[in-house]
Amino acid sequence: MRTATEQRCTASDGTELFYRHWPAAAAGGPRRGIVLFHRGHEHSGRLQAVVDGLDLPGYDMFAWDARGHGRSPGERGWAEHFEVLAADADAFCRHLAAAHGIEPEDLAVVAQSVGAVVAAAWLHDFAPRVRCAVLAVPAFRVKLYLPFAIPGLRLLQRFKDPAFISSYVKAKLLTHDPERIASYEADPLISRAIAVNILVGLFDAGRRVIADAPAIVTPTQVLVAGSDWVVRKGPQREFFARLGAAEKEIHEFPGFFHDLLGEKDRRLPLGKARGFIERRFAAPPALPSLLDADRRGWTRQELDRLEAPAPPLPRLGYWLARRGLASVGRLSDGIRLGLATGFDSGSTLDYVYRNRPAGTTPLGRMIDAAYLGSIGWRGIRVRRRHLEATLAQAFARLDAAGRPVRLVDVAAGHGRYVLSVLARSTVNGTTALLRDLSEVNVERGRALIGELGLGGRATFEKGDAFAPSSLAEIPRDRTVGVVSGLFELFPGNDPVRASLAGLAAAIGPGGFLIYTNQPWHPQLEFIARVLSSHRDGKPWIMRRRTQLEMDQLVAAAGFRKLEQRIDRWGIFTVSLAERVAG
Repeated sequence: MRTATEQRCTASDGTELFYRHWPAAAAGGPRRGIVLFHRGHEHSGRLQAVVDGLDLPGYDMFAWDARGHGRSPGERGWAEHFEVLAADADAFCRHLAAAHGIEPEDLAVVAQSVGAVVAAAWLHDFAPRVRCAVLAVPAFRVKLYLPFAIPGLRLLQRFKDPAFISSYVKAKLLTHDPERIASYEADPLISRAIAVNILVGLFDAGRRVIADAPAIVTPTQVLVAGSDWVVRKGPQREFFARLGAAEKEIHEFPGFFHDLLGEKDRRLPLGKARGFIERRFAAPPALPSLLDADRRGWTRQELDRLEAPAPPLPRLGYWLARRGLASVGRLSDGIRLGLATGFDSGSTLDYVYRNRPAGTTPLGRMIDAAYLGSIGWRGIRVRRRHLEATLAQAFARLDAAGRPVRLVDVAAGHGRYVLSVLARSTVNGTTALLRDLSEVNVERGRALIGELGLGGRATFEKGDAFAPSSLAEIPRDRTVGVVSGLFELFPGNDPVRASLAGLAAAIGPGGFLIYTNQPWHPQLEFIARVLSSHRDGKPWIMRRRTQLEMDQLVAAAGFRKLEQRIDRWGIFTVSLAERVAG
């Protein structure tokens, strides 16, 4: 029986999370680790049997108490939203590299139930370079048994937040092991309540991860309990079938209850997990190169489908939506602006940032409020907050290192988010060069510089973010580069690589790059079929880049990703990377 030390790591929001570390029992060989994610309601102290049952003495083992569980802080069973847990997983992984010297490619993940969905969302949204993942009974779809349970919980959220419900599951329905049942019933750290927003978020994350499972290419093993009273098996099988990993396997254990890795015969699933982990570490890391994903693969196939005509019945619906925007939609100031300049234009983006519903007549203002409240625009405003926070973080890092802040944004739009941070910054000597190809954006950006009194610190010029000759005009003394909301608008990777190469040439080693991505969007088809772009009114058709693809493009240009932020819906990411030498 291995003995754990008790430690803490700091999450991205400053929360101190408790975790246990079982050091490797066997000396020698490369440093390798396994990260364990516990089930809902539970905590890391109940994973000792998993640590011992895996029987991998050469591996360090780590297990956290998720926030709101065990000895980690927070209201029991609650987090601000489900995606916070995926962000915590990423922070935990980065902590293990910094504090224990184990890089992501030398880590395996073993996760159960809710923890397995957290792990799957983390693999999808953050694209960590972990060696492999074992997902035991992932709770993609909890058996709530009541009709219309999820709509009812969403309604409850609107009137009471936070709201909590208690688990209906008895310990005897989790495992056949009498000792495990008794310990569950007696454990004071078991939190039987779960927040409604987390339960709904679990459902939404599960549905999203299954739909976009081809984007997950991490070698993955799925373990299914044959007699699971808690979660449905169909979504687990669907996830596996859609999974994009070249190395994947699924195993079902007849008669096993939901606490699969705590069952009476847990040696069977733990043996499968151990064999999978050993095989993956016996081979080189297996993540594929996605630098040519614009030509082949999952998101290319999706783009081809969006560029083809819609089936007849949906086509009629999209035509009616376009007619509605072009007629009554014009009562909304935001829709009218989008029709005139493109719904992806800098002018539209600046209007969305201001978020003040306006229109002709009260009906127009109501339409505009609904327009600005769409999930995509809400995500855009969260992206702005994440951009501003990441900019401030980069400024602070440079200031602490005694280096000047000389920023360049190669496609700034009106530049509002950069200029807002610049106006608030207390870092002495901070300057910014903003560029954009649109004359309108340059003109309005210069006006905003004047309004904010930044004439001595910021300049705005015309520039092409994709043209090497234009990028070569950027001074070679930049310490922060920004590219936000640009690459998402263009499907090809060659222009993106040219743009990143230009930024790499302008930013010296130790400087920073802040970049955005859109790994998923729930309205992608509606946007493609209904909304027009700034490019001569053509349809606004986007090719998503998985986070791994975007990170690989950045790495190929000479940057090392440090950390990432994401909104609660998993739509927009903001990442910070450091320019490396060579």
